[in-house]
Amino acid sequence: MGKRRMPDLYRAPFPLYSIKVDPNTGLVITAGGGGASKTGIKNAVHFLDLQLVGEHQYSASLLHAHDTDTRATMNMAVGNGVIAAGQDGTCCLMKFKHCTQRGGKIIHKDADNSAQQGSARRRAGKGDKVGQDGAAASGDMSDMKDETAHILVTGLAEVQSDLNPRDPLQKVVRFSPDLKLLLTGATDGHIRVWEFPSLKKKFDFKAHEGEIEDLDMSPGNKHLVTVGRDFACSVWSGNQLAMGLNWHETMPQLAEKTYRYMACRFGRVEDQKDALRLYTVQIPHKRDRKPPPCYLTKWDGKSLLPMLTASCGTEVISSLAVSDSGTFLGLGTVTGSVSIYIAFSLQKLYYVQESHGIVVTDLAFLPDSLKYKNIKGNNETAMLSVAVDSRCQVHTLANRRYFPIWLVVFFCGLMVVGVILLLQYLFPGFI
Repeated sequence: MGKRRMPDLYRAPFPLYSIKVDPNTGLVITAGGGGASKTGIKNAVHFLDLQLVGEHQYSASLLHAHDTDTRATMNMAVGNGVIAAGQDGTCCLMKFKHCTQRGGKIIHKDADNSAQQGSARRRAGKGDKVGQDGAAASGDMSDMKDETAHILVTGLAEVQSDLNPRDPLQKVVRFSPDLKLLLTGATDGHIRVWEFPSLKKKFDFKAHEGEIEDLDMSPGNKHLVTVGRDFACSVWSGNQLAMGLNWHETMPQLAEKTYRYMACRFGRVEDQKDALRLYTVQIPHKRDRKPPPCYLTKWDGKSLLPMLTASCGTEVISSLAVSDSGTFLGLGTVTGSVSIYIAFSLQKLYYVQESHGIVVTDLAFLPDSLKYKNIKGNNETAMLSVAVDSRCQVHTLANRRYFPIWLVVFFCGLMVVGVILLLQYLFPGFI
């Protein structure tokens, strides 16, 4: 699948930098903006209702637009009804509730999908309060396509995530898998870890020389992996360096410091409960007239030894995502291309060249399952992409058709019988 025009699932009135899917409600949350510049481009977080149309197609409608004033959200994490948004040098935490209005009553759907009822007028008034400590709070209702659906957003708190004296910028934010820690990385090279939801600072340490590019934490909070622009991919136990990864072991013909790490993600292994994998992306440190390839590496998630490295094309990778099952990997590029790989062999299954008009800023796979609706339809997987071109797109892999094993054996038996009969006919007395 090469260069072709992909239909837009949704188009925002501002550049999009981050997209997440709430695993409890299925809400698609995307954010971005024009920053502090006085260009008239808004800064906001948009909540989208994603619906499956037929077996393979999707549609999305805007449920709520939460204004973030003069700060664009550059990165985001979602967990248990809370959004952690990277805005300049701060991490802003917001709580959201998905509500449905029925007969003059508003029913609140919390992260655990429990319902709380109250009068519409009283609930709306509560949501309009402004949070303290500089936290932006917004419970007002935006224009909604569906009058029965509401999103209430309230500010919780803000924490300083970058102390760079010049242009502070949070580069990445993650919740730990157990939602007990909030982790950020920034341009000052520091990793900052807070206990969640108390926001008591647990660690603050210099992890890399220069900017942090990415980070991820393994299940059980055993390993924290960080990626910096200093060519290093480091593994931490608490705030102590445990080891540095060396992907060159699988590609010894490449000179050191010709590539740098760009992204890292942990992923499960389908049908292997205790197995774990780590995936990293390496991109060329410098661009040549003849662009060298980028590489994708799979590591054993426990021993952290490299298992497999594969080329993923000459377009520079800008984003990485792993599906919930760990079966699929998603890649976006600075030229707007989108691809899906199978995690087992790192083979490309799907590719659309320049699907977006410019750099792909974030990717998110749809959850494998939701309690109240089938969101994947007859697709093996579905992945959302956003870019600076303000577009949100969906990329799907249709379910592959498999023959039952008994049918394969039956046809093999027929072929053997047919060959024997043919030989008997051509060579009488063969048997």
